Amino acid sequence: MITIPGRTAGATRNGRDEEFKDFVRHKRAALLGTATLMTGGDAHLAEDLVQVCLTKLYLAWPRIRSVKLDAYARKVLVNALIDEKRGLFRKREQMWAEVPDRPQSPGHDGDRYDLLDALGQLAPGMRAAVVLRYVEGLNVQETADALRCSTGTVKSQTSRGLARLRELVSDPDHTYQGDMP
Repeated sequence: MITIPGRTAGATRNGRDEEFKDFVRHKRAALLGTATLMTGGDAHLAEDLVQVCLTKLYLAWPRIRSVKLDAYARKVLVNALIDEKRGLFRKREQMWAEVPDRPQSPGHDGDRYDLLDALGQLAPGMRAAVVLRYVEGLNVQETADALRCSTGTVKSQTSRGLARLRELVSDPDHTYQGDMP
């Protein structure tokens, strides 16, 4: 065991673990909410992404405790989503115990999309830009940093994403006024 004056290695690790547990207690729900929106409402994938994110944060905890943890956690979450979507050779099998209650595609029985369904129709990068800008409340530069892209890309992705969301959730009897959401 390595001894540091006044501390032991085990005590240092326990302190680190307590800091991390405190972070998880306070931020996990917010990360899960963001992940759920970024996955278009896929709660299972969102849980998986949050677990990947928390695992990576724990492994990096000794060196990242002093950085802006919220921004760093969002970046790790976005990267986990991108990694998941890039896995071309991994095919996820979807299994259901029962047939879904509602149609899985638009146009059946005149059903309108709800926001999660509409978010699910956006491309992953576009969805991430919209969620980070309008749900997480990040500015353009912070969103660009999280997505590792230019501010111009963020602006175009959010503009196109909002336009597409308006199309998907629009009601023919009502015209949306002002900015969305």
